[in-house]
Amino acid sequence: MWMPPYLLGKMVCDHFDPTLQENTHMVTQSNNRSSHAQGKNRTAEPIHITPSTPHEYIDECFTSFGGLLAFVKMLAAFKVDELFGNTFIKPKRMPQRGHYFMFQGLMYLLIIGFQRLYHFSYIAHDPMLLGVLRIEKLPAVSTFWRWLKSCGINQANSLLKLMAALRARVWSQVGFDFTKIHIDVDTTVETVYGDIEGARVGHNRQHRGKKGLRPILAFIGETKEYVWGKLRRGTTVSGKDVVRTIKALRAQLPGCVKEIVLRADSEFFSEAAVKECEQENLRYLIAAKNVKPEFDSECWYHAPKGNAEIQYNSCDFKPGSWKTSRRFVAMRKPKKDASNAHGQQPDLFEDGDYTYRTFVTDRPGSAHKLIAEYDDRAACETLIGEAKREGLCAIPSKRFLSNMVFFQIVMFIYNLWRYMQAAVEAKEKSQFRRHTVHVARLKILFVAAKIVRHSAQVRIKFSQYLDVRPQLEKVFQFFENLIAQPEIWDRPRVWGVT
Repeated sequence: MWMPPYLLGKMVCDHFDPTLQENTHMVTQSNNRSSHAQGKNRTAEPIHITPSTPHEYIDECFTSFGGLLAFVKMLAAFKVDELFGNTFIKPKRMPQRGHYFMFQGLMYLLIIGFQRLYHFSYIAHDPMLLGVLRIEKLPAVSTFWRWLKSCGINQANSLLKLMAALRARVWSQVGFDFTKIHIDVDTTVETVYGDIEGARVGHNRQHRGKKGLRPILAFIGETKEYVWGKLRRGTTVSGKDVVRTIKALRAQLPGCVKEIVLRADSEFFSEAAVKECEQENLRYLIAAKNVKPEFDSECWYHAPKGNAEIQYNSCDFKPGSWKTSRRFVAMRKPKKDASNAHGQQPDLFEDGDYTYRTFVTDRPGSAHKLIAEYDDRAACETLIGEAKREGLCAIPSKRFLSNMVFFQIVMFIYNLWRYMQAAVEAKEKSQFRRHTVHVARLKILFVAAKIVRHSAQVRIKFSQYLDVRPQLEKVFQFFENLIAQPEIWDRPRVWGVT
C-alpha cells in the first residue's frame, strides 16, 4: 500500500521516539496560549487607518454619551423623582408625559452640553437619550419650549427647594459634614440681544451700552456648589435684593452647618445687609466702599512672613448714615505699587501716600488673616464663568419668568456635575473635583458605549481599555449601593451622629 513520504517519515519517527508526540502536543498548546495572549494585548500594536481603509455599517446601537448611565443611576440613587414630586409646584399646563419627563428632557440636554432647546434636533435619534427617557421618538422641540413657557416664579423657587433637599441627601452620603462654611455672593451680567423682558442698560464692562440681565449667585466655598440665586433685571442690586438673599441662605443648607461666613464685594455693602446678617446669625466679611474709617496711625503693622510694604489695621467705626459702629479692617500699600497684591478688585480709597482695601466684619482675629480669608473668595468669579459656559448665558425665551426657571435648571445641572465629582472621590481625598465641569464632561460623559438588547434585557457595554474605567466603576458601585437600600431616605437624618 502506497503511503506519502512525509507520513511514512512521521510513523518511523514516532516508532523510534515515543516522546515526540507528547512534545508536539506541548508545542501546540504553547502556540495556542501565545495566540490567546496576543489577542488579549491586541491594542499593543498600533492600528493603521489610511484613506484606503474600507468602511461598513452594522445593525447595532452605539452612543457617544455612555456616561449618561452614571447620571441615571445617580438620580435613582437619591430618588430625585420623588423629591421633584414633593417640591415642584405644578403649572397650569399639564404635559401629556408629565412634568418630570419635561424636566428630565431639559436636564439631559444640559448635561450633554447643549444650551439651546433647538439643539434637541441634533441628538433626537441618539439611542442612549431615547433609552433613558424611555421613549421611541423624541417629542417636537416646541413641546419642551411650551412647557418652559408655562412655568414662572413659583416653579423657579420650587427648584431651589429641590436643590436644598438633594444637597442634604448628597452630603450625608459623600462624607460632607461641614460645621462651618463660607458662602460667596456675587453678581454677573448676561448681555442680551433683542427684545428680552427685564433687560436694562447697566454696568457692563465688556459690552458697554448693551442691554443685559444681572443675576445674583451664591456658592459654597468648600464644595464649589451653587446654593442660591435668582435671575434679576439688568439693574444695580438694591438693598431689598441683598436682604432677600441673606435671608434665604440658611434654609438651603443641611443641618450639619452651624456657622456661615458670608463673603461679598462692595456691591453688597450697606447697613441693611450687615443688620440682616446679624439677625440671621451669619458672620460676614464685606468689602466697604465710600467710607474712610479713622484708623489709629500708630497701629499699622506688617503681617509675619508677608510683604514688607503691605500694612494692616483695624478699628471700630460708624459711617455717617449708620446708627451703630462696626469693626473695619484694612490693608494699605504705597502708591508706587498700587496693584492689588492678591489680584482682587474691591473698592479702594486713596490718600496722599497709600492705596487702601477696607472691609466691614464681625469676625475676631488679626486683620491680615481676615483679609487673606476674604481673598479666597476669588474662586467665585471662576465658578460664575463656569456656570456661564454651562448655559447661564443662554436666554431661551423673551419671557422673563420663563428665563428664571431655565436659570435654576442650569444651576441644578451645575450642581449635579459637582455631586458626580464628589461621588468619584466619596469619603477619600482625590484630585478629580479640581476639574471644571467642562473637563469632567470629557472624562465621564463622552464615553463611547454599545447598547445591546438580548433576552428581553438591555445592557450597555464599554471598552475595557477606557482610561476612566476605575472612576466609572467606582461611581456605578457607589450609586448601585444606594439604590439597593432605598429605605435610608425614610429615616430622618440626625447630623453629628454616626
